[in-house]
Amino acid sequence: TNATNLQNIQILSNLTSTFPTFLLTGIPGLESVHAWISIPFCCLYAIALSGNSMILFVIFTQHSLHEPMYYFLSMLSAADLGLTISTMSTTLAILWFDAREISLDSCIIQMFFLHGFTVMECAVLVAMAFDRFVAICDPLRYTTILTHSRIIQMGLLMILRTVILIVPLLLLLKPLSFCGANVLSHSYCYHPDVIKLACSDTRANSICGLLDLILTTGVDTPCIVLSYILIIRSVLSMASPKERHKVFSTCVSHIGAVAIFYIPMISLSLVHRYGRSAPKVVHSMMANIYLLLPPVLNPVIYSVKTKQIRKAILSLLLTK
Repeated sequence: TNATNLQNIQILSNLTSTFPTFLLTGIPGLESVHAWISIPFCCLYAIALSGNSMILFVIFTQHSLHEPMYYFLSMLSAADLGLTISTMSTTLAILWFDAREISLDSCIIQMFFLHGFTVMECAVLVAMAFDRFVAICDPLRYTTILTHSRIIQMGLLMILRTVILIVPLLLLLKPLSFCGANVLSHSYCYHPDVIKLACSDTRANSICGLLDLILTTGVDTPCIVLSYILIIRSVLSMASPKERHKVFSTCVSHIGAVAIFYIPMISLSLVHRYGRSAPKVVHSMMANIYLLLPPVLNPVIYSVKTKQIRKAILSLLLTK
């Protein structure tokens, strides 16, 4: 009877636990081929890590790249590196060792970095749009507006905003109690996903989450759109088509970075909201694309489209 009582206590503590253990999900329905699926994942992680590290190294070592545009690009690469590293450990642990268990505290730490670097990337894209706006619409004052100290201030402001927005959101998870089988739908902890599993009142969490969304995407997206409306207006007022093309080509890389950040993010939230009938594999693949696409493609876009970065990388590779 003692053994039975002990078992019942264990079951009860698992059902409503304040120190819950969550189960992460790999790629549903394809568990038998996880080892094979890990090969393309490893390749993508390798591209993301080496590409962003290369851009950071090139910008810091080449004096010709010590300009505002490239400082912002180095911030983007740093955010991409952070995003990659924050989810890589749990994803590969599932694919290689089927290590699915994760504690609430580990989950909170992962979400701090995952959501933190996402908010950072959002802010960096705004700073890059502002940089392009000043360079095209007010070129004579470019160096006086975007001084080194101002860029440092902008960087610190981005970090401060991230911490102020993310920390309360995650601290509100601590008082919650969780019931039943705590199975998460991704290979990493994602705030809306964790909230769904709570069996206590989550209104405060939802309000805080909504506020964060309004203060990040709700502020940043209109800022980027406004910058481009003003840039397009300025470009169209230029006389020669050749000059228009030359000026607008400096924005192509940034437009690409914005697209590969926002399109998967919007798609994932739409799948979460309306795609309940969609197969679980679709949810899983969307969630991984959303996190892997920007870190993999950003270095490629900037290396191909930005002549100075391309030259610096080639000279670095050829001198070795």
